[in-house]
Amino acid sequence: MTNPLFYAKIILFGEYGMIEDSQGLVVPYSFYKGTLKFSDLSSEFELNSNRHLQKYSDFLTTLDLSDDFTLDIESFKNDISNGLFFDSNIPQGYGVGSSGALVAAIFEKYSVSKLNPENISKENLKKLKAIFGEMESYFHGKSSGMDPLICYMNLPILIENKENLDRVSIPEGQEGKGAIFLIDSGITGETGPMIQIFFEKMKTEGFRKTLKEEFIRYNNACIDAFLKKDMNPFFRNLKKLSHWAYEHFRPMIPESIFKIWKKGLDSNAYYLKLCGSGGGGYILGFTQDYEKAEKMLDGFQKEVIYRF
Repeated sequence: MTNPLFYAKIILFGEYGMIEDSQGLVVPYSFYKGTLKFSDLSSEFELNSNRHLQKYSDFLTTLDLSDDFTLDIESFKNDISNGLFFDSNIPQGYGVGSSGALVAAIFEKYSVSKLNPENISKENLKKLKAIFGEMESYFHGKSSGMDPLICYMNLPILIENKENLDRVSIPEGQEGKGAIFLIDSGITGETGPMIQIFFEKMKTEGFRKTLKEEFIRYNNACIDAFLKKDMNPFFRNLKKLSHWAYEHFRPMIPESIFKIWKKGLDSNAYYLKLCGSGGGGYILGFTQDYEKAEKMLDGFQKEVIYRF
């Protein structure tokens, strides 16, 4: 029996803000995926993955998960010794949930009580997110649990605040001039150090104030307008959000992206924002005229993820 595929995820809105109770909108991205498989571990990739799973299984034995979400670690360890590895094309350090997909795959296969993602109650969604946060903390030091939750559910999720989240329908994409796209910064990013920078910034009263009064306001307005497919207020708030990030998230913006980030703001041809924690990996782009934006971003590798 083949194991299910787990897709990557993209935080469209809410990176960092979700730590401080902003809304978040996270969607699955099926271009990248991973699944648990067995092999004779003859390739270096498979062998490395198997070794990482060994270390990770040791970490999981230290967790005290609630009875409803117990994992069969013994079966997991047994499978690892029989050549289990995670076959994934999700790039690491790119902000698209490589560790989230792995955590979701392990939970799905080894959780003692089987859940059906289609009818999980809102209350259990919240509990599951907390469990996934503990499981993913191995990779980042601290995790909200959101990435694995999206990968596990394979549905768009709206985070209303720290306490509430629910499934949500995003407007159906259609062939139009507009697009949401990814830009490859050309370098990998590390989540841990970026989050550390954010928490250092949060020690400053001025930064805390502007995050709460500006960033969260623009972020939530973008989500609201996007879900209503109301594109004028969407792009109006998106410009403010992109400008705010350019001013306040400087250390998180890869150097290769600085100039084109500013170019988008100055020309209004497109707007950029972080995809995940930043520092490298992908950057998100939004435009009402993709053909024009594509020409202006010549030389950068791009992937369209949504058309409107």
